[in-house]
Amino acid sequence: MAERGQLPPPAKRLCCRPGYGSGCRPGQRAGSTGPGSGVLCAGPSSAAAAAALGLLPLGKTQSPESLLDIAARKVAEKWPFQRVEERFERIPEPVQRRIVYWSFPRSEREICMYSSFNTGAEDPVTVPGGAGTAPGGAADAAAAADENRLPFRRGIALLDGGCVDNVLQVGFHLSGTVTEPAMQSEPETVCNVAISFDRCKITSVTCSCGNKDIFYCAHVVALSLYRIRKPDQVKLHLPISETLFQMNRDQLQKFVQYLITVHHTEVLPTAQKLADEILSQNSEINQVHGAPDPTAGASVDDENCWHLDEEQVQEQVKLFLSQGGYHGSGKQLNLLFAKVREMLKMRDSNGARMLTLITEQFMADPRLSLWRQQGTAMTDKYRQLWDELGALWMCIVLNPHCKLEQKASWLKQLKKWNSVDVCPWEDGNHGNELPSLTNALPQGANANQDSSNRPHRTVFTRAIEACDLHWQDSHLQHIISSDLYSNYCYHDNTENSLFDSHGWPLWNEHVPTACARVDALRSHGYPREALRLAIAIVNTLRRQQEKQLEMFRSQKKELLHRGVTSITNLEGWVGHPLDPIGTLFSSLMEACRVDDESFHGFSDFMAGPYSGLGEVIHRESVPMHTFAKYLFTSLLPHDAELAYKSALRAMRLLVLESTAPSGDLSRPHHIASVVPNRYPRWFTLSHIESQQCELASTMLTAAKGDVRKLETVLESIQKNIHSSSHIFKLAQDAFKIATLMDSLPDITLLKVSLELGLQVMRMTLSTLNWRRREMVRWLVTCATEVGVYALDSIMQNWFTLFTPTEATSIVATTVMSNSTIVRLHLDCHQQEKLASSARTLALQCAMKDPQNCALSALTLCEKDHIAFETAYQIVLDAATTSMSYSQLFTIARYMEHRGYPMRAYKLATLAMTHLNLSYNQDTHPAINDVLWACALSHSLGKNELAAIIPLVVKSVKCATVLSDILRRCTLTTPGMVGLHGRRNSGKLMSLDKAPLRQLLDATIGAYINTTHSRLTHISPRHYSEFIEFLSKARETFLMAHDGHIQFTQFIDNLKQIYKGKKKLMMLVRERFG
Repeated sequence: MAERGQLPPPAKRLCCRPGYGSGCRPGQRAGSTGPGSGVLCAGPSSAAAAAALGLLPLGKTQSPESLLDIAARKVAEKWPFQRVEERFERIPEPVQRRIVYWSFPRSEREICMYSSFNTGAEDPVTVPGGAGTAPGGAADAAAAADENRLPFRRGIALLDGGCVDNVLQVGFHLSGTVTEPAMQSEPETVCNVAISFDRCKITSVTCSCGNKDIFYCAHVVALSLYRIRKPDQVKLHLPISETLFQMNRDQLQKFVQYLITVHHTEVLPTAQKLADEILSQNSEINQVHGAPDPTAGASVDDENCWHLDEEQVQEQVKLFLSQGGYHGSGKQLNLLFAKVREMLKMRDSNGARMLTLITEQFMADPRLSLWRQQGTAMTDKYRQLWDELGALWMCIVLNPHCKLEQKASWLKQLKKWNSVDVCPWEDGNHGNELPSLTNALPQGANANQDSSNRPHRTVFTRAIEACDLHWQDSHLQHIISSDLYSNYCYHDNTENSLFDSHGWPLWNEHVPTACARVDALRSHGYPREALRLAIAIVNTLRRQQEKQLEMFRSQKKELLHRGVTSITNLEGWVGHPLDPIGTLFSSLMEACRVDDESFHGFSDFMAGPYSGLGEVIHRESVPMHTFAKYLFTSLLPHDAELAYKSALRAMRLLVLESTAPSGDLSRPHHIASVVPNRYPRWFTLSHIESQQCELASTMLTAAKGDVRKLETVLESIQKNIHSSSHIFKLAQDAFKIATLMDSLPDITLLKVSLELGLQVMRMTLSTLNWRRREMVRWLVTCATEVGVYALDSIMQNWFTLFTPTEATSIVATTVMSNSTIVRLHLDCHQQEKLASSARTLALQCAMKDPQNCALSALTLCEKDHIAFETAYQIVLDAATTSMSYSQLFTIARYMEHRGYPMRAYKLATLAMTHLNLSYNQDTHPAINDVLWACALSHSLGKNELAAIIPLVVKSVKCATVLSDILRRCTLTTPGMVGLHGRRNSGKLMSLDKAPLRQLLDATIGAYINTTHSRLTHISPRHYSEFIEFLSKARETFLMAHDGHIQFTQFIDNLKQIYKGKKKLMMLVRERFG
């Protein structure tokens, strides 16, 4: 972290020497070595200092540390230097030097913490950021690359590369230059670094690199590590005020003048201003005794804490919040929270300070007001960030060694935030008056309070309430202070007893609150105390479980009938804002990793009767699918019955049930209902259902070959899995397992696959699903593998599984295909039976949906005359009411192709009655059908043509289409190829007689109407096109015996009516006279 500018921060206190007036000339101080004297930091006790820092090699002899160094180190850690000066009138210079020497931080751990997000390694030099794993593979290489970009690692690289130079320590101020090597696109740069420190903490940093970040820049890290690792190479001077104190007037004047000369461009204006003020008798500077010294250390009133750039913290949090869910902002905020926990663990006061800054930015997030106004809930990821914020404040106020004034200050701040109108509620529902399920007080204390009168609990409510908690309870103190605290003679069996039957201590407190104590102990650097309390809490939970199990066994029949539990806690502990189960798990697992001897006795920690694996399941019980899958695979080789029992219980996901069953003895697994239709805080549907599906798939695989277990697993899947896509995946999985290439098909597993497929068909029949066609095709494939009876069954019951279109176009067509016959090795009788079922299906579908199924039905019934005639009659019955002209034309063409021209003609005439082509639809898709129908009628004979022309005239108003039909009818004799291929020897039809006269008049009329319609809105750019249109019209007019006269009259009328369109009419005269 680098502050703006290059000047060091102002001095924290004023320095003067008692016993000397302003008019006295100071002499030499006791023990001084002359003006401007300087020594290396290690001084006369360099060996002892090196030994204290662990710099001497193992086995090398060293002299004992001097009493001066021991005392100076302790003073440097605890006392501000001003207090030392006030306590003793004369301080020998060697003592001052040792205090100044020992005041610089000695551990690299804090430097690492303030210069990177990821810390926590035992040796931050060797493994910065806690990355203790050896790199391996691309992922590790990428992680190593990211780690090398951390300021701490870059600082080490600069130090190892010899880039630190001109290191000087003057009192409590360290300065130096750090050279940044030249890169491909950047030249070499030299950064001036200045560090102030006090009582083994860096209190301010300045670097000319201009880098703005929350953490120290690499140059500050390099200089700090240089001072820690190479103290004997750093020249040490006393505070500058001590050096000036040793100078006489001439020396002081020379010093000032040289200083101004060297830096005249920077300091001359300031120097003149100060000189004017000093020479003025009444100036403010003369009213103050002494003068500031930036190198003299902190004053008594200064807070002793590490330097933290508050402005940068606020800016970074504000930036991350403004990015919403993009750019990994949530990850960055979680890293900041982790940094707060790290500071707390180091017992650094900046932890609470940094959390305060973060909270202020969270409270200022404009989205809070927006969500409140809209009555919408915040996103899940954002809610998790607020939960972590509240949990961190719980940790801070539960600090076992927190001062009362500190806690009072935090309580005041928390209440201030809590009173803000947009402060998020604990349950996250701004627009929903649901009763609170998260009660931070001991269980039962607020259970009967009317939820409507209860004030809304915010994310800070728990922390506010935690301010009233204390650590003075003697039983609690004994638990956290000793591994041996027990009472083996204690046999009290009451609910609030202090020990269990084994003599182990219990801690009877609201579980999330008790676990918050564990989290606070861990966060503040008390891991053993946290573990002891965690074990006591787990023992308490186990004792409660044993009592519930006893009660359940004694009242099992009644409880199963009522479907209720005796649980009074309404909170879900997994996904709870305070994460009690996660806290316990982390504490116990840490003990396992370090093989802690105090961690004992949990191998028999079994599920209770109301747990996720219990007999009676709470509606909001957290799913345990992943754990159950692991348990199933582990237990299967040893106890198959227990493996299936636990996995089948874990399959339940009753939070998705719309209502809770009451006394339903037909269902072996019951639930306890609380607040129906409210998803718990942990709810993430897609992930949970995926894990449930994985568990079911694992059981199906294991149950292959066992009919009873397969039926049990199938029943569980059908009852507990609610997603059609997941059931379809299970059906596919079962099919693959049943039809492995290296073994015969498992018919039982195939039937399970088919049953699951049938369930999917029923679930998706009336809903939109983009995979529906894939599902239908797969089901037919599965039924084919099962056998002919399965195919016959799905066709018999098609209406419960498929739409009419699916049944005819996919199911029946596939069943009737040659590939299916070959695959099943069907004989003639079986083929006929399947074909009969397919034809029956086709006719039923055609009756239900003739528009989409009639053609498929006709195709499927081709080989059975009766069925084909029935299908044709269905088409005729539906033609006048429910079928469109395009469908009828399609079937008519099919009939002609099959050799039924008269049926095709009839269907074509029916189609014409549904058609309507307006004058401007000269590109309509039905034009080809109309031309085909007229050609068909023309080929059948004069009577058929005479019958269809009135229909054409009525339905078609487009002049170009009518003229095309007219020309085709005049080219050949009607009926040239009649029925049965018999040639007719008739004459060409006359245009002066019916039916062509009617068609000719209609065509001329269409041209006249179209012309007037076009001229109404014609633009000049369409004039040439219009002239061509009139040319085509003239060709049609001339087909009549008096056509020339009609056309001339028509043109004259146009000239008269549209004489205003002069340019157009001029073009008409040029072409048509």
